[in-house]
Amino acid sequence: MRGGLILGLIVLAASMLLGEAALADQPKLWGLGLQEAASPVMEDIRWFHDSLMMPIITIITLFVTALLIYVMIRFNKKANPTPSNFTHNTTVEVLWTVIPVIILVIIAIPSFKLLYKADRTSEPEMTLKVTGNQWYWSYEYPDNGDINFDSNLLEGKDLPEGAPRLLETDNKVVLPVDTNIRILVTASDVLHNWAVPAFGIKIDTIPGRLRETWVRITKEGTYYGQCSELCGVRHAYMPIQVQAVSKEKFQAWVSTQSAEAPQTSPSSAITKLAAAQ
Repeated sequence: MRGGLILGLIVLAASMLLGEAALADQPKLWGLGLQEAASPVMEDIRWFHDSLMMPIITIITLFVTALLIYVMIRFNKKANPTPSNFTHNTTVEVLWTVIPVIILVIIAIPSFKLLYKADRTSEPEMTLKVTGNQWYWSYEYPDNGDINFDSNLLEGKDLPEGAPRLLETDNKVVLPVDTNIRILVTASDVLHNWAVPAFGIKIDTIPGRLRETWVRITKEGTYYGQCSELCGVRHAYMPIQVQAVSKEKFQAWVSTQSAEAPQTSPSSAITKLAAAQ
């Protein structure tokens, strides 16, 4: 039994060290790092974290650890009974000032580029408006016949078999892939936060203000997120479910919706469309 436990721990450690990627749609059990990207912004966020920040952090951590070990061994009371009494070293002081400045500049340049890229798109092809409510989301498609609906958590007996708990909704947000989508967010009551990790989006929705972000989804599929701002007693029950489809399927879905029937389930329309094909 002990051997099996050890083998299991070895396999788990190996999978972590190999950098097994998390699924794009939702976090994976025992996964390390950020979710797999499903948008250009998230691809850049992953690069910034994995290829720039992690090496810098690792090098600094190893250097400081080695320095502490050296100091403890070289300058303890037994090895160094008569300590020196100098207080300044110009070379060391210059180095520990200049080197951090260089590191910060190296981090700042791609960081600012990423912040500006994630802010908004200059060439939006469609708009999605998101409104946070206590405790559900409302969505509007102003460029597509003013389609609008509410999206609530599915729980208990309403949750389909195999669906992720606290992430499945009654009405999915349907969006086309390979499209620059402007996302306008606001709230009707208190602060909420519309966050979809696979898209690299995490933006506060503020009552009385209209904020903007964007996404260009690169892969078809279903993606999940949650409200990431403490907004009340049911804060944990405000999931986000986005179904990314081809442009042709999106146009077919739009044609099935009507501004006179705002509560029509978009997910059911996509299901019927897929079955027809």
